[in-house]
Amino acid sequence: MKKILILILTLNSFILYSQGVQRTQVYAENIKTLQIGVAGQDFYLPIIDMNGSDVLNISFDEMSHESHSYSYKVIHCNADWTPSNLSTTEYIQGFTTANITDYTPSINTTYLYTHYQFSLPNEDMTFKISGNYTVIIYEDNQPDKPIAQACFSIVEPRVSISGLIRGNTDTELNRRLQQVDFDVNLNGYSVRDASSEIKVLIRQNDRQDNQVFDVKPTYFSGSKLSYINNKALIFEGGNEYHRFDISSVYAASEGVENIRYNRTHYDAFLTPNKIQTGNSYVYEPDVNGKYIVNLQNSDYDDIDADYLIVHFSLAAKSPFFDGQLYLGGEFNHNIMDNISRLKYDVESATYYQDILLKQGGYNYQYWFVPKGGTKASTERVDGSYWQTKNEYTIYVYHRPWGERYDKLVGVKTLE
Repeated sequence: MKKILILILTLNSFILYSQGVQRTQVYAENIKTLQIGVAGQDFYLPIIDMNGSDVLNISFDEMSHESHSYSYKVIHCNADWTPSNLSTTEYIQGFTTANITDYTPSINTTYLYTHYQFSLPNEDMTFKISGNYTVIIYEDNQPDKPIAQACFSIVEPRVSISGLIRGNTDTELNRRLQQVDFDVNLNGYSVRDASSEIKVLIRQNDRQDNQVFDVKPTYFSGSKLSYINNKALIFEGGNEYHRFDISSVYAASEGVENIRYNRTHYDAFLTPNKIQTGNSYVYEPDVNGKYIVNLQNSDYDDIDADYLIVHFSLAAKSPFFDGQLYLGGEFNHNIMDNISRLKYDVESATYYQDILLKQGGYNYQYWFVPKGGTKASTERVDGSYWQTKNEYTIYVYHRPWGERYDKLVGVKTLE
């Protein structure tokens, strides 16, 4: 009876945990550099074709050489990234959980870590349906206590999407904002009531804080749904991302002022940033917030690359009293938390933050969040310009009448 009660409590705990909106994130302090992406494709979003041959690689580092027993399970999600009501047998073919058996300790690094990785789908676990998914990683058979989770999507292409990004919006002309316009062509795909069955999600640079969900078409034209001049699809243009390269500890590369060895580890001091609001737009090549693990002259970046304490700094005459400042980028999965939140030093009149990062190339921005708000803005520090090169990814979902889940029937990235 006691075992049954413990099992019920564990399941209830997991259900309560998994009811919210899902996103890629790390829960345990000893877990770093959680990555999910298409195998062999740097900087690709974690999206694969239902009937394609691509697989997703999921990896992370545990900051020790100690032995750990990690497993994973996958849950299916609705279009809004809340868990669906499907049972695992409805969306998974094969085993519903699996152990992570591919792991390797780091070699000759100042910070000890063990690199874990696995792929999806695999011989033991394949997927029956399209849609959004979250893979939950946990230790010692305790799924109610995840150490990390990673989100991905599987698409069954049924519709085509075309669109453009422009600076001419209903609120201003070629200044700070960008308007996203797009069409969804059904191409003969059967949809009885598009206004209720079709849902779209639009993300700028894979951010969730300013994403737009379930916006309705401006008008219908035959088999085409048009989302034109929609005020919900006006985004802050922002600015190009700052970038730095710490793939070598022997010389300061782009965006790095100097690197010092501090007896037990390396410190990388980035070139100090300045507030750019009011400046003219200047194009700088970036990868829209993404990063890549890389160690110069190594064929085994995953286990040879070291960790460095990276020191960020931003000169500011006084702190912002009406909100908080964060570092934005995929290195922290675009999450605004204590890791990415900047502190202010009165004596040096500088915002700063120190973050432990694996060697490679990184993008970042300064994001301001007003008190009581959840959406970040670049305008306070980096400025906002309509010319900025952003990526907008459009996800089109379809839940036919009577169905219990949202199919992902089209994905398109506009640049």
